[in-house]
Amino acid sequence: MNLELDGKRAMVSGSTAGIGWAIAAGLAAEGAEVVLNGRTEARVRSAVEQVRERHPRARVRGIAADLGTAEGCARLVREFPEVDVLVNNLGIFAAVPFEEIPDAEWMRFFELNVLSGVRLARAYLPGMKARNWGRILFISSESALQIPVEMIHYGTTKTAQLAVARGLAETTRGTGVTVNAILAGPTRSEGVATFVEGLAAQQGVPPAQVEREFFSTARPTSLLQRFATPEEVAAFTVFVASGPASAVNGAALRVDGGVVRAIV
Repeated sequence: MNLELDGKRAMVSGSTAGIGWAIAAGLAAEGAEVVLNGRTEARVRSAVEQVRERHPRARVRGIAADLGTAEGCARLVREFPEVDVLVNNLGIFAAVPFEEIPDAEWMRFFELNVLSGVRLARAYLPGMKARNWGRILFISSESALQIPVEMIHYGTTKTAQLAVARGLAETTRGTGVTVNAILAGPTRSEGVATFVEGLAAQQGVPPAQVEREFFSTARPTSLLQRFATPEEVAAFTVFVASGPASAVNGAALRVDGGVVRAIV
């Protein structure tokens, strides 16, 4: 299938590793001109090089900017004033009891997970509408629908992304622009892999056992019964960003391994 992404300009926030990197690499493989983003020059440079190693003909660039701040978002937009595909992947998570989450941490999660995407969408959506083509995607989570008790602040920000995505989609009526949210399930990102390995070391058991116990206790409704790979999430996301996905708009699309126990 021709995804009609050749020559399209794409920006993926938080894309030096994990799902973000896999999405950036997938878009580049389809011919898009991709901008990768991270907070440090070293991480961004390494991520760009890794994409080029996998796809020698890829047209990729990078920018180090903290998109959890208004200044960082403004800097990125100044450097890249127009994009056709915006993937708001930047996000953080942490397992913390609700009673121990201070106001400052709630604000930090909201700034990074929600406002980064709001600011970038606000900057890029008018140009997409003017050109009558564009894709905005928010990488959310199954935690948006099933708030995890161990990280309520994270789940709350993921739910907020669904509201923002649907609201923005309403403003695209009759245009060639779409806005959607992708609900990823538990995925073996860099952070998750580090967490699992650390927990396994603490308990003196193999990482595979920690993974099995996670799905038997914390995510028992998973049909996949394993962590998805970043590439599995990316493949779905790249399609939603494509030309043939033009009828997909205003949706919360699940690539969650069946964790959400619902038929809608």
